[in-house]
Amino acid sequence: MRFAAFLITVSLFAGSNIDPITPANAARLKIAWTYNTGEAIDHFRRDPRFEATPVYEKGKLYLSTPGGFVVALDAETGREIWKTDLHVSRDRNYSDFANRGVTLGGDTIFVGTPDSRLVAIDSVTGKLRPGFAKEGTVELAEGLRRRPRYDGEYGVSSPPAFYRVSDSRELIIVGSFIADNSRAQMASGEVRAFDAKTGALVWTFHPLPENSQAGAANTWARIVVDQPNGLVFLPTGSASPDYFGGLRPGDNRDANSIVVLKAATGEKVWSFQTVHHDLWDYDVASPPLLFPGKNGPAVAVGSKTGHLFLFDRFTGKPLFPIEERPVPRSDVEGEKAWPAQPFPTAPPPLSPQEVKADDIFGATPEDLKACQAMFQKYRNEGIFTPPSVQGSLNVPSSIGGMHWGGAAWDPVNRLIIAPVNRRVHVVRLIPRDDFWYERRRHPNTEITEQEGTPFAMSREFFNAPSGIPCTRPPWGELVAVNPDKGTIEWRVPLGELTAKGATISGLPNLGGPATTATGVVFIGAAIDPRIRAFDTATGKLLWKGDLPTAARATPLVFTGPSGRQMVAIAAGGFDDPVSKLDTKLVVFALDDK
Repeated sequence: MRFAAFLITVSLFAGSNIDPITPANAARLKIAWTYNTGEAIDHFRRDPRFEATPVYEKGKLYLSTPGGFVVALDAETGREIWKTDLHVSRDRNYSDFANRGVTLGGDTIFVGTPDSRLVAIDSVTGKLRPGFAKEGTVELAEGLRRRPRYDGEYGVSSPPAFYRVSDSRELIIVGSFIADNSRAQMASGEVRAFDAKTGALVWTFHPLPENSQAGAANTWARIVVDQPNGLVFLPTGSASPDYFGGLRPGDNRDANSIVVLKAATGEKVWSFQTVHHDLWDYDVASPPLLFPGKNGPAVAVGSKTGHLFLFDRFTGKPLFPIEERPVPRSDVEGEKAWPAQPFPTAPPPLSPQEVKADDIFGATPEDLKACQAMFQKYRNEGIFTPPSVQGSLNVPSSIGGMHWGGAAWDPVNRLIIAPVNRRVHVVRLIPRDDFWYERRRHPNTEITEQEGTPFAMSREFFNAPSGIPCTRPPWGELVAVNPDKGTIEWRVPLGELTAKGATISGLPNLGGPATTATGVVFIGAAIDPRIRAFDTATGKLLWKGDLPTAARATPLVFTGPSGRQMVAIAAGGFDDPVSKLDTKLVVFALDDK
């Protein structure tokens, strides 16, 4: 929809006196209206996260929430046109209780729910389409090669993808989230295409062999369709469980991969695995970015590793050479880490891939001393240091590097612009007999069972006792990459926090950027309550707007019927001490000067 918005902008402004948003006037942006979804966030077993990017079409915005609201709004005023409640189950222990938006196919809205449904809704009335599957709903947990074991293990958090095969045939393509680290044989992570009118299953892609001892390898991030060329791009995650691979020997292809299929049939065209035999939860969480390469259509694939891989869109040939380089071996009994991993020769990593003694940071002398002691304690050999019983520094952490916010294409300066995190995790393997003891001993640490393997796992950020990261800021940045030259053109800290008289620039972030045809990039994402506009040419901050809470979402830039260009973003928060949860959509526009 971003490129459609550009075309609308061009056609409307050709005969309009209303200015588009540019680097020269972005500072004039003001709140035009705010809409509250009204979702009762305290009525669920887990806190829902409002992360949706609205969809714009013909003067309306369409929006969804994790708890099951689907809403149509007047794009100019925020007036609610209709609101449908899909009644998402409240008592499930969701592994990813989020919803990142809907998909519009013709006059039908398609939405996936955390309780594993694919729903078709009439965009005019807000009513479920009775001719689609069973009363407008496909139950996605049915028909899987391996079903989920508990409610909440399997569901949908990202919008499905729509593909028009012909004037008379359309498909809706959907992946799933699957809980991490619960057991070796998690639910299977296939991607399925359904007939968009009837809900009938058309094709299924299985990322792992039928006899695999692992599960998952699921596509939980946004699926991307290349409509003119009939291709669908799948970013796949890790095979289960994330941190011990002794029961899933080999490279686990097509996990941790970009997989390209013929959209009409599900037949594989090409694939590339970004991490072999993943032991670090390095999903391809970043949606593939389709962009015009200098020698033809191209695709960029970001990884939690901080690598950005660039390919010919049709053949999978790398635009810059990719090398298999030796990486550290595992010292854990029963684990056979893959001896080499792929490294692009260009562009360079977008985020750090090692922690050195000089990187250790403490906000106080006590914090610094504690961080230095922990640094000496853990295994630390840079990126791809395998998990260990003593504890290993995992850099980048499992939130990236690049993350599910993805990247945006700047058509003005031919740049790929992406947010990245610079956080570090401590990952520790726990012998099976010690699992319950360690969980009771560390009640505030993420400790999961990895049932069926010899080891449970513990994962926490590399933080001082105060909770402040043990590595120097910035902890989050916005980075611009030139894909023609394979260079990083600029990087700037993303987000800002002031506490006890000190200001820290560069905060952890989740959420994506949106660009305009005039050289502006908008992004929230950081844990502070702001949305920002940057000049795409230089990274210069042009404007920042106040929000009710942080915007853990990707904004939408659209042009309404009046010709006024607007920016919409969901302010849902992070459930963090500095970022409360909320349920508001905030829309900005230029003032009337």
